[in-house]
Amino acid sequence: MPLSTDNAQSRYATASDALEAAKLRFEKKNASSLRLHNEAIKSLPGGNTRSLLHTAPFPVFLRSGKGYQVTSEDGQTFTDLVGELTAGLYGHSQPLIQSKLIETIKNVGLNLGGTTTLEMRHAALICSRYKLDLVRFTNSGTEANLHAIQGAKRFTGRKKVVVFSGGYHGGCYTFPGDRPAENNVDKEDWIIAEFNDIADTKRKIEESEDVAAVVVEGMQGRGPCFVGTTEFLHQVQASAKKVGAVFILDEVQTSRLAPGGLQELEGLKPDITTLGKFLGGGIAFGAFGGREDIMRVYDPRETSALGHSGTFNNNTLGMAAGYTGLAHAYTPEVCRDFNAMGDKLRHCLQDVSQGTKMTVTGLGTIMGIHFLQDGNKELRNYKDRREDTDLSTLFWFEMIEEGFWITQRGSVAVILGTPWEQLQRFVDCVGKFLERHRNIISV
Repeated sequence: MPLSTDNAQSRYATASDALEAAKLRFEKKNASSLRLHNEAIKSLPGGNTRSLLHTAPFPVFLRSGKGYQVTSEDGQTFTDLVGELTAGLYGHSQPLIQSKLIETIKNVGLNLGGTTTLEMRHAALICSRYKLDLVRFTNSGTEANLHAIQGAKRFTGRKKVVVFSGGYHGGCYTFPGDRPAENNVDKEDWIIAEFNDIADTKRKIEESEDVAAVVVEGMQGRGPCFVGTTEFLHQVQASAKKVGAVFILDEVQTSRLAPGGLQELEGLKPDITTLGKFLGGGIAFGAFGGREDIMRVYDPRETSALGHSGTFNNNTLGMAAGYTGLAHAYTPEVCRDFNAMGDKLRHCLQDVSQGTKMTVTGLGTIMGIHFLQDGNKELRNYKDRREDTDLSTLFWFEMIEEGFWITQRGSVAVILGTPWEQLQRFVDCVGKFLERHRNIISV
């Protein structure tokens, strides 16, 4: 029986009590996942090779995916709202991409070890869509940012990089607060400004010495989904230009929000744009590109060029799938309609959460669901986010029970082709969750 019809849930006096009951139900419904987890920990640290996907008491093991749905090893089918953290825009079986991958495997081959027309074609399309002079491919968004930053340092002859609190630019570029994460590289090179703080941003960029680059997400993915204001983003751009620093806009996630990415929505003109996620069509992918004079630092025809290697930079599957998706499935018209639907979903969730500790942030089909101790509805940066961990975890457990696959931290990335009826059902289930627990969730 779905939780939404179980009125007995409202008997819990605290979020902690409700959470303990939800964990017990979870353990009973996912016995196969528990068994597989106990096997996995014998060969993987914690049974996991991707930290974000670990959940306590154990993760649900997924068996398969089709379209906008995934099915677990315990036989439960979910509407997928994880969307592979924005990379899975096309879902799990997009027909055009499936056919192209099979055709490529049969007729082209895997990693030919040479330059191909596939990479040339995909590069031309990406340059056209995102207004880039030149582009180079990588294996991930992390690598895209790494090479963009190193290129900016070479181009300017400087060393320091301004980033923003709460920012995430890949596994080795994480800034959870006012200092780099422990596993960051180049730990002495960072100047950290406050996201969405115009005065601090201007001061950190314009009054610091030796600034090679300024790197910012237009919407911070790790927040999840703290949206940069137009005024803030244009100040970042103006201050970078004033001091001669390279303005790098990280669009690894936000490139799907408009035909030309978030920069099109905000009227920005970055020197370098970093990309990744969905642009590989579901295959590992990253890219960085922009001004010709900056990108020339990676031109192998130049005697002083920086090296840029990567066995899979131009792998045939990623080039074929990425081009097919962008050219034929995610056309500009489809992109606009899809994100308009995402805005509609977010507004519905914001409406239903009024008067509660739940807050929804984001743009288009990418959003973050937060449960906050004070119910704050305006989140500028990580300092505004005082999370009620019990409530956010309870929400995750109960949405899993309702048949929705989401991240425990509240990130939502809608998959292309998800029926509106399923998204409306999600809104309804969220509303019933809030009503069911009104005694512990109201403000």
